[in-house]
Amino acid sequence: MHPWSPFWLSAMLDLEAGSFERGVAFWRGVTGFSLSPTRGARGEFATLLPPTGDDYLRVQRLDDGPGRVHLDVNVADPRAAADRAVGLGAAELADRGYVAMRSPGGFVFCFVAHPASVRPTPMTWPDGHHSMVYQVCLDLPRSSYDVEAAFWAGVFEASPEVLARRPEFAWLRPDRQLALDVLLQRTDDETGPVTAHLDLGTTDRDAEVARHLALGAVADPDEEFWTVLTDPTGRRYCVTTRDPATGRLT
Repeated sequence: MHPWSPFWLSAMLDLEAGSFERGVAFWRGVTGFSLSPTRGARGEFATLLPPTGDDYLRVQRLDDGPGRVHLDVNVADPRAAADRAVGLGAAELADRGYVAMRSPGGFVFCFVAHPASVRPTPMTWPDGHHSMVYQVCLDLPRSSYDVEAAFWAGVFEASPEVLARRPEFAWLRPDRQLALDVLLQRTDDETGPVTAHLDLGTTDRDAEVARHLALGAVADPDEEFWTVLTDPTGRRYCVTTRDPATGRLT
């Protein structure tokens, strides 16, 4: 394993200051995770703590700018990983021990060295169904898809696995199981920034969607295997008919 090889992947929910408390409460309800003490110079960071396993979801209160999702890619040597990513087409934004980066399509992410290895088990809800945030989907406009897909395949050292029935989707499956699966989606937009959203897997999509609606989410019409929802802060995400422990169709 190289010093730049990812061994864990975390998602950071970047929340606008005015909706931070509301967003944290919602995602605590969605995940069933507890909240760590805040940290950072302004108490702007916190971690969602699963009952089992290592953490992989965090929150940040932004001083300005719109809410978003960014990724923390865990590696043994962030400096080596950053230098390699620059060679793949990324731009370095700052080195603070962790290294902040921007992908060729403009997506912000960080290389970090926090130790983690144990994937949490899915939550079991009172009616017996299971769910968990199991995947991050990178939404890639058509004009930047090829370059961006090649970049992320290089970062994660994995070839895209295109879904035959829906060729606009491709998974990146590294040799090592990360905390989050990585899905690439070619969007209908010709241009624009690369963004990301989270996917929850569940053994009972109807029950899981109903639980989210009770927490304050709004749902779009169902697709075949997923439902698109919007959280109370305006963040879109999906609930999918996939085993949250394996990422496979239920």
